[in-house]
Amino acid sequence: MRHIAIGFFALLLPLGGYAAEIDTSRFQLERSGDHFVRLDRKTGAMSLCEEKDGTLACRMAADERAAYEQELDRLSARVTALENKSIVNKALPSDAEIDRSIGIMERWMRSFMGIVKEFQDEEERNTLPQKT
Repeated sequence: MRHIAIGFFALLLPLGGYAAEIDTSRFQLERSGDHFVRLDRKTGAMSLCEEKDGTLACRMAADERAAYEQELDRLSARVTALENKSIVNKALPSDAEIDRSIGIMERWMRSFMGIVKEFQDEEERNTLPQKT
């Protein structure tokens, strides 16, 4: 198999912003018949690529796809477990917390009603009797 430099890979990509961002040392391409095998040196992932209309179209190798799906399943199970744990931790308030809240509300209502009564009493004192 013949090693092809990543520079060649960059030339096969359409010109644009993406081509300028490629890490030229990250990928290694090797020809395999009429296809290419792309190795990601950073992650070890392998992709099968073929040239179409001057660009490389790559897809994950079968074993990489299986590992990818296993990782998705593992992460999905972890998310579900974390969601279930957070639901369990959101327990209802205790009786003591409810009693404390009701006590605060009761004191507030008594204070508010006292203010209302003061305004009513003051209004009655300031009202002149009607003489006809």
